[in-house]
Amino acid sequence: MKLELGHIKIRDLVFASESKIENGVLYVAKAAVEQIVLEDEKIKSVTLEIAKPGESIRITPVKDVIEPRVKVSGPGGIFPGVLAKVDTVGTGTTYALKGMAVITAGKIVGFQEGIIDMMGTGADYTPFSKLNNLVLVCEPIDDLAPYAYEEAVRLAGFKVAAYLGSLARELTADETKIYETLPMKKGLEAYPELPRVAYVQMLQSQGLLHDTYVYGVDAKQTLSTIMNPTEMMDGAIVSGNCVSACDKNTTYHHLNNPVIEDLFEEHGKTLNFTCVIITNENVFLADKERSSDWTAKMCEMLELDGVIISQEGFGNPDTDLIMNCKKIEGKGVKTVIITDEYAGPDGKSQSLADADIAADAVVTGGNANEVVILPKLDKIIGTLDFVNKIAGGNEKSLREDGTIEAEIQVITGATNELGFNKMSAR
Repeated sequence: MKLELGHIKIRDLVFASESKIENGVLYVAKAAVEQIVLEDEKIKSVTLEIAKPGESIRITPVKDVIEPRVKVSGPGGIFPGVLAKVDTVGTGTTYALKGMAVITAGKIVGFQEGIIDMMGTGADYTPFSKLNNLVLVCEPIDDLAPYAYEEAVRLAGFKVAAYLGSLARELTADETKIYETLPMKKGLEAYPELPRVAYVQMLQSQGLLHDTYVYGVDAKQTLSTIMNPTEMMDGAIVSGNCVSACDKNTTYHHLNNPVIEDLFEEHGKTLNFTCVIITNENVFLADKERSSDWTAKMCEMLELDGVIISQEGFGNPDTDLIMNCKKIEGKGVKTVIITDEYAGPDGKSQSLADADIAADAVVTGGNANEVVILPKLDKIIGTLDFVNKIAGGNEKSLREDGTIEAEIQVITGATNELGFNKMSAR
């Protein structure tokens, strides 16, 4: 499968009477966006805000981050099975608005929602402080169940991202990158001397409000399966979960997965990037056994030489991570796992809830229990009402002077387990 990904570089974001992109500036008509969001009767009101790098702005509680994209040519559309028809995507031409994102926020859904600071200490821990952000602060109708509120806000974010992405359809990309993988036989013939490497991506699927969607299907209802990496770039996988902010994979992460991009960079040079294997992270032991068995079986059938495994979340999913690692290694396939750590504020506690001698090649996104003090900022988009309740905070996190003392667990993307951050260990 071959995908041409065109970058439309957005250097500024402003409100205007008409939505358009001109000379690298994204003009957004508030009325048009509000109409899109309020089509859902479960959302009572929406407030639109702009947050730019370096501004004294704090966004919280953050639900999802989405990069606008549009399908210019080829089958399907962006976010298949969610907004577009369920066509297999990942081929043709897609445009992405680079340098900006849509962020959904508002009254909290689940306690594992986070903070994005646009300046100060917190900004150093999140990649989203470097973007021009359009923030949707959504207020649900009275007495709406949390799962229904989550779904309404999730879909609102996708719809707005698709709307903004469509503004680029007739433009010429500032930069175009081509991503292509070959069918198995042709791949073997093309790179007979290179090691065959796949990427095993574990998807958060632990239950209500801990969901990831594949072509619109809740991942916990799926079995481990093979995908082409370019499918992710067209939104085949989207986030719908409230796992701790620091290691949650937002939809932005899925669209811009750095493991996939780095493997493509080495494809045909040092390795043969064969495919992506997606697998879920269920709660029950039998489901964990089934999914990890299937993942190891596929690695063996594909005659892989190496695998990179990434996790999402912590604690319970640590078992899935180690099961996948151990069983794949048992098939004679070398593994590298990407995780983060919950090693206590001093870093001296056991980092993972599970371990095995097979996990001898590990990349860490950092210790989520590290405590930081976030400065008081001039503007709050959303509300500070839940700072003391979100994962990584405590009853004393929000201080009288407006500063916040909390674990970096509260910061969206701080210890991301795709390596989409600057944290590691030495």
